[in-house]
Amino acid sequence: MRTSRLAISQGFLVLCIAWPAATYAQSSSANAGTVRGSVLDPSGAAILGATVEIQNPVSRYDKNVQTDAQGNFEFDNVPFNNYHVSASAKGFQGGEQDVNVRSPLPVEAKLSLTIGAGTQTVTVTSGTDLVETDTTTHTDIDRGLFDKLPLESQSSSLSSLATLASPGVSADSNGLFHGLGDHASNSFSIDGQPITDQQSKVFSNQLPVDAVQSMEVIEGAPPAEYGGKTSLVLVVTTRSGLGSTTPHGDITTSYGTFGTTNSGFDLSYGGQKWGNFISGNGLDTGRFLDGPEFQVFHDHGNEENIFDRVDLKPSDKDSINLNLSFTRSWFQTPNSYDAQNATAWDGLVVNNGGLGPNGSPVGSEDQRSKIRTFNIAPVWTHLLNPKTVFTFGAFVRQDQYNYYPSANPFADFTPDLQSATDGQSRRLTNAGARASVSYVSGIHNIKVGVQYEHTFITERDSFGLVDPTANAPCLNADGSPDTNPALTNPGNCTGALQQNPNFIPLLACYDLTRTSPLPASDGCPNSTSSDYGFFGHADIREFAFYIQDAINIHNWTFNLGLRVDQYDGITKAAQGEPRLGIAYNIKPTNTVLRVSYARTMETPFNENLVLASLGCLQPAIVAFQSFVAGGQCVTTTPLSPGHRNEFHVGLSQAFGKYLVLDGEYIWKYTHEAFDFSVLGNTPITYPIEWSASKIPGYAIRLTMPNFHGLTAFMVTSSVAARFFGPQVSGIGATPGAVSVFRIDHDEVYNATGHLQYQPTQKLPWLSFNWRFDSGLVAGPVPCAGGNCANGPNGTDSTVDVSGLTPDQQFEGGLYCGPVRATPTTPISPAGLCPANLYGSTLVSIPAAGTENDDHNPPRIASRNLFDLGVGHDNIFHTDKYKWSARLTVVNLTNKEALYNFLSTFSGTHYVSPRAITATIGFHF
Repeated sequence: MRTSRLAISQGFLVLCIAWPAATYAQSSSANAGTVRGSVLDPSGAAILGATVEIQNPVSRYDKNVQTDAQGNFEFDNVPFNNYHVSASAKGFQGGEQDVNVRSPLPVEAKLSLTIGAGTQTVTVTSGTDLVETDTTTHTDIDRGLFDKLPLESQSSSLSSLATLASPGVSADSNGLFHGLGDHASNSFSIDGQPITDQQSKVFSNQLPVDAVQSMEVIEGAPPAEYGGKTSLVLVVTTRSGLGSTTPHGDITTSYGTFGTTNSGFDLSYGGQKWGNFISGNGLDTGRFLDGPEFQVFHDHGNEENIFDRVDLKPSDKDSINLNLSFTRSWFQTPNSYDAQNATAWDGLVVNNGGLGPNGSPVGSEDQRSKIRTFNIAPVWTHLLNPKTVFTFGAFVRQDQYNYYPSANPFADFTPDLQSATDGQSRRLTNAGARASVSYVSGIHNIKVGVQYEHTFITERDSFGLVDPTANAPCLNADGSPDTNPALTNPGNCTGALQQNPNFIPLLACYDLTRTSPLPASDGCPNSTSSDYGFFGHADIREFAFYIQDAINIHNWTFNLGLRVDQYDGITKAAQGEPRLGIAYNIKPTNTVLRVSYARTMETPFNENLVLASLGCLQPAIVAFQSFVAGGQCVTTTPLSPGHRNEFHVGLSQAFGKYLVLDGEYIWKYTHEAFDFSVLGNTPITYPIEWSASKIPGYAIRLTMPNFHGLTAFMVTSSVAARFFGPQVSGIGATPGAVSVFRIDHDEVYNATGHLQYQPTQKLPWLSFNWRFDSGLVAGPVPCAGGNCANGPNGTDSTVDVSGLTPDQQFEGGLYCGPVRATPTTPISPAGLCPANLYGSTLVSIPAAGTENDDHNPPRIASRNLFDLGVGHDNIFHTDKYKWSARLTVVNLTNKEALYNFLSTFSGTHYVSPRAITATIGFHF
């Protein structure tokens, strides 16, 4: 406790030191730089009012400014990338220059214009502008592209953007995405602030895409400045009001399917020495999460967020930006047919007039969650000399997550899925500071930095048994559990009743189905059954030092780096992590070849880390897990960091000036690999750790820059995610007694194609997405033979589905010959089906006797999804004030498809049905 208080005090001290500086300076974030210079005539005199444009045809970044009386111009908050700078003025021929922004140090450009007959517009003239010599494969995305990209999830728009626009990403439910075969091993760098905690809508509230200027997704071996979780690194640059001498902004409102409304605004204003950008929006929808049924039940949710970025520039050497944000979300856990109609008790509730053991009406499941997230992050940048810049940043971010069970706990019981009613209050606070020095001279671009993070984790959980058959003290004459709520211990078993040899006395203390007083000899904390409460707290301290140098020698680029990580939490670890990248530019053919290597420390997930690491030391937790589907206590070893070696080989190739290809092949070898296990039918998940994983795959992106108003890209990838047992830590269910298996982020193939067409700025635009997924590995689907959850009567010629309720069979699209499951009717009364008549419309099930957890597991059936957007950015063709309108359709064909089915690690979830949204906007 003393250590925690000391660390908190140190964190506040850091903020107090940094905060006053924030009131005197401007913003140049760690992910962006400055391009400045002058425009001169042939005599060297300044040209007033020349138009200077900076653009990248691949990311679609495009800005322009006017020169001042001294002929000077400046672009601030420019994301790291290659750019083409051009200038034009009346009476002069245009000038141009290529620049490379790779550090916060200002990049100088001087453009000389020659006297000519009139204004000349300079455009990209060769493939040289389309390829980068960076040693790390990455994808650049600017607002010019994603502003019109139809996104599936409005509450997790940043995740949706990464899934659609980046190769190597498999789509999952509820805003989750699997980067290069790993579950949530992704990190965000928001203006240099590291965020390695999960950002899906069931863990946290992520930054809204309205606040984003551009995003770089690093798929290759990460440079040394990035650590923690690096399968994908999303480097985000937020929008800035610096230089916005004329205030401008947007006000939008929309309405769509499922009663979805979304209203928002953004405003950018400032001057040459200061700026402010603020955005906010509110979402209310009848389909917030991806449910276990295609039809929507009990899925209402809302989200409100506000983001503010303040930029100050007191001098040419000092700049600061301060990011402030707050988001609140509230949402229901979607119901299945069973949960919605309160039939899950298999007749027990129905026969009791709809009442539970407590005498209250059971009704439908009514589980809900609330998440509140705030973030404060000031950054100070100081130019030490023309070649060196110092950056210091501090940050405090907190997620407060509350999960509420149904008001009547017995509504939470679902056979074979959830035997307990559960609640949770979890707080995760991440505070820290970072400092770096960047030095650019000659062939070297050196960066040296340190980073300290302190994560405070507090978990409060409650568990109560609501299945009267799970821990019954007595058995009936036929061996079935006796559900009489008055029986509380085996001593009550009289007459035809017999004692249950598997009865757990400790669990009787928390069996809410029993109404009589408990025996004093049981040692229960209360005289009657009640919820079990778990409290856990942990301080996770992480320190990192790194040094890296990007060396450019003729056509060669070398990226040398070393990172040292120290992890001090429930467990401890320290590692040295070399990073190496080499790229060679074949200029005559516009080809860049690259190879890279990274050693990384893989840190455990912080969400529910205490319960997963220490819960199995509690006898009550062990007892509960024996009755909760997907929750065995297989070990008492706490989760600890693992390590990974990864190798990448790739190329970039420009074909003329209108097509560029980026591709790479990946090998990742991880010792102590992480994943999650879901608790019943709740959003509560446990991190788990496996012995090892091997993940090979490839990722390809094709980009076509603007060609007469038409732009397009296509991304495609294949990733094999092979995990090796045993499970070494965490609470979860081991998927059979196998040494190797394909985990549910393994996908043979996926692809996204995007087309966008707008002939001129005065005409409407059209945007179209196509997404193909071959299907993630499914859960334990019943099949004939093999290891796929077959019942005791299963053979290579017979499939036993008796372990699934009719509704679960319906959710999986199961059929037996002409008989298809319905929410209330199984495919077979006895639960048996001949293998030659058995199948599914939604899951690809191995043929009889061929199932193999490694080489031929069940998979979700392949799917093609189409999205469409059409709109007009200036309906009335006005100059100062503009009105816009757009219509977006997600899942245009209303394809019925699954993300996953009965997965040990995520449950069952459907993709969104067709969703139509109409939006109008006012822009000034």
